[in-house]
Amino acid sequence: MALYLVLLGQRGWVLLTADGWVNKALGVGVLLLPVVVIWAVGRELAFGVRTEAMARELAAADRLPPDDLPRNEAGRIDRSAADAAFEKYRAEAEAAPDDYGSWFRLACAYDVAGDRKRARSAMRRAAALHRAA
Repeated sequence: MALYLVLLGQRGWVLLTADGWVNKALGVGVLLLPVVVIWAVGRELAFGVRTEAMARELAAADRLPPDDLPRNEAGRIDRSAADAAFEKYRAEAEAAPDDYGSWFRLACAYDVAGDRKRARSAMRRAAALHRAA
């Protein structure tokens, strides 16, 4: 990735120093691309670090959701069992909206149910509550 960013920076500089406004505009765009990439990667790494810290704390307190849902022969979790578990964790999060652990478990339930977008949203909420606590 570092090589990619260096090459992008080099190509951006070449475009920026070339004649013509189109070249200069492209150079600015190419130089901004590594900045956006670094920001996005940093944001995802920070999200992962926060999630791991919450998981360790919840594991130490024995508050992680158990991995006991039935699976099919291919190892995939049974959809009806995942939906039932989801309802349990959704009700728990509604009952304790300020508990990061309930939002963490809800995020895990969303993930198991296959709703990755809501899982990330719930995990971000858990992280915000964890930071506030």
